[in-house]
Amino acid sequence: MAGTLCMEFFSKGYRIGKIVSRSEVAGKTLANQCNAEWSDIIEFSENTDIIFVAVSDSSITEVLEKLKCGQKTIVAHTAASFGLDVFPEKIKRKAVFYPLQTFSQGRKIDFNGLPIFIETSDENVSNIMTEVANSVGSKIFFADAESRRMLHLAAVFACNFTNHLLARGKEIAIKSGFSFEELKPLIAETISKAFDNSPEKSQTGPAERNDKITMSKHLEMLYFDNDLGKIYNDISTSIINYHNALKNNE
Repeated sequence: MAGTLCMEFFSKGYRIGKIVSRSEVAGKTLANQCNAEWSDIIEFSENTDIIFVAVSDSSITEVLEKLKCGQKTIVAHTAASFGLDVFPEKIKRKAVFYPLQTFSQGRKIDFNGLPIFIETSDENVSNIMTEVANSVGSKIFFADAESRRMLHLAAVFACNFTNHLLARGKEIAIKSGFSFEELKPLIAETISKAFDNSPEKSQTGPAERNDKITMSKHLEMLYFDNDLGKIYNDISTSIINYHNALKNNE
């Protein structure tokens, strides 16, 4: 996320003063791309306007404790699972700036319309962070830590779990003698239909029909991988229970 945010802000005319990272090679590469200096010391000049702390959840507390900057500098972290309480007392102007997106090295992200969830220590910081989000064309939401944590959980289901299922589906497709590409139209229509009609109304397949004969055959075919058999059974059971509950509530 750090590299993507940096290049997006740079492309919108912001001056990037310093990149701080553990990796000198990666840090200097990014710094060269946005005319910044690189350092492995988490210390910034008094006239720095905003510092974005885009690090792993396991590192955020350590990084914020070590960070040195001016009293007027806004420090914003990008983690969904942490609130303002993670900041040490020495940091007065603080914010959360959480873009709801999956970030991978080498992939360019379109920030136009991208949801960004903001939480700040005061109204002045809120206005500044809102201006920053507006400048990249993002859609702004104000959310406290608990709301962001729940949203992040939703994102894990919708993004991370979905991607893993795609990876396992790819394995099965290859085992059948075909490629992942053959699934592309199906995947595209599945996602498109979920947004057009809502996912709960778009469910198809043997579990939605409670087709026990087909599901039993599928489980037999998954003899080669016990983990896949468990995933198939657990998700099929969840689909059956979920749609039974929907029908009972109609």
